[in-house]
Amino acid sequence: MDFALSSRMQDLRDRTRAFIAEKIIPLEKDARRTSHGPTDELRLEMNALAGAAGLLSPHVAEQWGGLGLNHQERAIVFEEAGYSMLGPVAMNLAAPDEGNMHMLAEVATPQQQEEYLRPLASGRKRSCFCMTEPSPGAGSDPSAMQTTAVRDGDDFVINGTKWLITGADGAGFAIVMARTIVDGKDVGATMFLANLPCQGFRIHRLIDSMDSSFTGGHAEVRLENMRVPASSVLGEIGAGFRYAQVRLVPARLTHCMRWLGAARRAHDIAVEYAGRRAAFGQPIARHEGIGFMLADNEIDMHTTRLGIWHATWLLDHGGRGNKESSMIKVHASEAIYRVADRCVQVLGGLGLTADTEVERIFKDARAFRVYDGPSEVHRWNIARRLADKAAA
Repeated sequence: MDFALSSRMQDLRDRTRAFIAEKIIPLEKDARRTSHGPTDELRLEMNALAGAAGLLSPHVAEQWGGLGLNHQERAIVFEEAGYSMLGPVAMNLAAPDEGNMHMLAEVATPQQQEEYLRPLASGRKRSCFCMTEPSPGAGSDPSAMQTTAVRDGDDFVINGTKWLITGADGAGFAIVMARTIVDGKDVGATMFLANLPCQGFRIHRLIDSMDSSFTGGHAEVRLENMRVPASSVLGEIGAGFRYAQVRLVPARLTHCMRWLGAARRAHDIAVEYAGRRAAFGQPIARHEGIGFMLADNEIDMHTTRLGIWHATWLLDHGGRGNKESSMIKVHASEAIYRVADRCVQVLGGLGLTADTEVERIFKDARAFRVYDGPSEVHRWNIARRLADKAAA
């Protein structure tokens, strides 16, 4: 594995870094940045800036308007984008749209790609991914899914409740997962595409949550006799869980990339503050209690970056990366939270305020340990593989 950045990677890194510093960070105090995330008005304004810089949706193929980045190149660009919490939204590489673009490129028919992927990649539409359900439905255990799609002639009729659906408010379309009933038989979970708004898809409420960086926030959605044609099936009937893995493995990694950028931002703020804030006759960075925290930040960020780069290298060389993506998701989410927590501590009272981005990064980073599989579920899967190997 070669750790040297190609000239293309260096150019992408430098261009993205300059774009975030010059165009996006100045917007962080914009009033259109709400508790449920940046508004669509602000998003579209930032998307236009990214488009002018040649950095909109860089992860998608050139035929969809992107740069066709491989996974290793994404690691470089996504980290730089994450240096501002607005950066991923600005460059149209935030969840859930980024993961949905990847899955549509892999699974959708050419007609579906034109209808859904092209406007999503251009920023004209947003999307949402409707899988998670309130108890006793699907969460960490997708097989507990309660939502059903019953075949009715040439249509499917979908009923159920989804919640914590990121970006549902204002989305142009949804990808809905449901247990599929054909001729009275459960044939497995299927993914369905649905243009929004549509009859039967109702946002019951917007959920107040710790994180505040996703346009459209998080919603509870009620699906009440939502009728979709058979042509809206994404991929094959009954193959929904398999396609979910197509989406989730790289999506775990891109979360890690973006959050690493946010951790680096918090760390840079803390280092700058510790270098100028004096106590007991010297800058607080000179005190071991502070200096050691900053050193631990460097260690956590370095090992996180290496883990991300290794997993992306595997994907780019044809590996599946399931175990590796699980391992780095656990490590990254916990290491990045430690970095953010230390930065709050270094800043002291300032770290508890919204005067810097550290407070927002700290709160949002806590959620990363839950979504895309909580740490405990990933550890359980890794341990299960070890137990199976020991029993073989």
